[in-house]
Amino acid sequence: MSKTSIYGLTFDQLTDWLVDHGQRKFRAQQVWNWLYKKRVMKFDQMNNVNKDCIALLEENFVLHTLEEEIRQESSDGTKKFLFRLKDGNLIETVLMRFNYGLSVCVTTQVGCNIGCTFCASGLLKKSRDLSSGEIVEQIMNVQKHLDEEGNEERVSHIVVMGIGEPFDNFNNLIDFLRVVNDDKGLCIGARHITVSTSGLAHKIYEFADTGLQVNLAISLHAPNNELRTKIMKINKAFPIEKLMKSVDYYLAKVNRRITYEYIMLRDVNDHKEEAEQLAKLLRKNRHLAYVNLIPYNSVDEHNQYQRSKPEVIQAFFETLKGQGINCGVRWENGADIDAACGQLRSKQIKKKKEIVG
Repeated sequence: MSKTSIYGLTFDQLTDWLVDHGQRKFRAQQVWNWLYKKRVMKFDQMNNVNKDCIALLEENFVLHTLEEEIRQESSDGTKKFLFRLKDGNLIETVLMRFNYGLSVCVTTQVGCNIGCTFCASGLLKKSRDLSSGEIVEQIMNVQKHLDEEGNEERVSHIVVMGIGEPFDNFNNLIDFLRVVNDDKGLCIGARHITVSTSGLAHKIYEFADTGLQVNLAISLHAPNNELRTKIMKINKAFPIEKLMKSVDYYLAKVNRRITYEYIMLRDVNDHKEEAEQLAKLLRKNRHLAYVNLIPYNSVDEHNQYQRSKPEVIQAFFETLKGQGINCGVRWENGADIDAACGQLRSKQIKKKKEIVG
């Protein structure tokens, strides 16, 4: 029997599972506390849980399905972890330091099929979804790393912006969010969690209906269909009109601000014309809109793109502000390591292929 990660169970799922297997309901709270508060490394360290329950857990679950392969550390304190999964696949997780706390960027899929023409994550096509347990374990591994450093630091924020399209792994994503947000465990506030999508409109409706109060970010990157389709093939399936209709539903249902990610590509999407089109697109709901302008991180395999010049980014910013659109510029963390999402993973896989070849 293949054992699964116990971190994949929400508190309610763990409770139901234990009761279905003959355990008392209160055992779930004990086990949950050992997993997320005391962060044990082995089941038999749960010393107030009876032996029958420990044996049951050991028979059906594992605590470790990720193994750290590489860790890179930037001069700004950013740490990028390359984890190896049980099946040998590699994923990336990033710890970033901000003045408001420690944020972890997690991966939701092995590879990505969205096909954005500028992105390192899509260099290797999706081979499978991550389980909810594998996503939660990324947080747990980073938190245990912080525990070992002994500075009493904790992960306070999460961004679901790593490799893959989170809404293409929807059910596992939702279980992950419920686990990390649970106030009996890691207790990471919903408003400290952001999920990013490339614009799967049908899933935005579904996400709005979950009732989760986590933040939503949309990778927009272009203000019109012609340009967006050129750089993001997902726009063929979900053109801007369909995407913005789902945004209207989300805002009516949740009434929470949406962040629009906009990567700045030199002489591609960074002209005054595009800034004005973007302002017009967002004007109706501008009180619930924030545009995140992102200077491009170069990727060798996508050398047709370069970062917009600083003065161009500033002019774009000022045009948006002048039109009443809330916006800011996000300068990257980890500039002196493999900063682009998916870059470390693709380099490592390429290196291993060269050795084998």
